Amino acid sequence: MTVKPQYSYPKKLVIGTRGSPLALVQANMVKDKLVGLGQNIGVELRIIKTSGDWSPSDGEVALQALEGGKAQFAKEIEEALLRKEIDIAVHSMKDMETILPEGLVIPFMLPREDNRDAFLSVNSQNIDYLPEGCTVGTVSARRKAFLLHKRPDLNVVPLRGNVQTRLDKLKAGQVDATFLACAGLNRLGLASEITSIIECDDMLPSVGQGAVGIEMRQEDVMRLSFISQFSCAETYVCVACERAVLHALGGSCHTPVGVYAKLEGEEMHLRVKVVSLDGKDIWAEDVRANIASQDEAVAFGSKVGQQLRPLVPKEVLG
Repeated sequence: MTVKPQYSYPKKLVIGTRGSPLALVQANMVKDKLVGLGQNIGVELRIIKTSGDWSPSDGEVALQALEGGKAQFAKEIEEALLRKEIDIAVHSMKDMETILPEGLVIPFMLPREDNRDAFLSVNSQNIDYLPEGCTVGTVSARRKAFLLHKRPDLNVVPLRGNVQTRLDKLKAGQVDATFLACAGLNRLGLASEITSIIECDDMLPSVGQGAVGIEMRQEDVMRLSFISQFSCAETYVCVACERAVLHALGGSCHTPVGVYAKLEGEEMHLRVKVVSLDGKDIWAEDVRANIASQDEAVAFGSKVGQQLRPLVPKEVLG
């Protein structure tokens, strides 16, 4: 007979989140899960403005050019966690650095959405149909590198803003095409905006893309262990493996790298591609291993990253 774990439920939880439409959708997904436990937990969303929400006056600036890199989307939220102003934080895992501030952990994740990239254009069905020399907007070093590897004749420029802002800029003709994450578009109810989906063989996704993580103080993991009831173990193991690859590579938002780990039964299929920023060179691993635990997944990812790192020039890794 299976014994159901006994949990202690708090009367109230405060969730810290960015104020973008997508961040709020994801925070509300976690809120709905908490309310759905039926334990009368009062849940409050607290919007925290982060460095990544600041819009530079000169218009378009590449993500890697902004001080703080990926951390700009989490720094102020994590500071609020450490000050105990909020109980948990909800993040897009693709925005999180591989090393968290001391005292913070991400022990739970929601089931992963579609982690592929979406191609959006008003006049071309996919990358192959883009006219020579046309302009594609993206702030992602990874997307730029993969695109130039396939189409070195294209002009790639920075395109910043939240999902709707980038869609508006595309429709206004500022660029001929752009890329967005399928997961974000699906969660915002904007899947109809997708011109075509880019398969992973053509553009490996960012580490953690499509996954939503729940961050908290290490000291609170046992107290908040009831969240495990709606956490997805498979997503957690796969993202942990991907993050281990990036950490072993010494990578960051500067690194044009795609990583995708997928569990197929007890076997994990791990694909890694690092591409030079000009798209000319590519370093890749495509390997499989039997995985029985999170620790094994992390060790697997770390091993693959360590094997690949000496082959990639330091200036590419960033």
